Amino acid sequence: MTNRLKILCEAYPDIEFLSADGFDDAIIGISGEKIVYSISKCIDILMTRDDMTYEEAEEYFVFNVEGAYMGEQTPIWVYDDLFINSFYI
Repeated sequence: MTNRLKILCEAYPDIEFLSADGFDDAIIGISGEKIVYSISKCIDILMTRDDMTYEEAEEYFVFNVEGAYMGEQTPIWVYDDLFINSFYI
């Protein structure tokens, strides 16, 4: 458990959060009883940790992480850089 997840668990001891293994550094907050993750940070983690290209990491994330339903507490995935990138398209 990394600092971000540990801080959440300590701040909300009555909530049993469902986290995505290996993506603790991509946590950007909570919504209700769900952890909110930055998709761009998740992709960065895959590129760095697993030595993937951007395209490989994005494809892996979409099919293997974002699309996985784990019940009512499935984490929320946020395209947090969409607005910023829209200026450069």
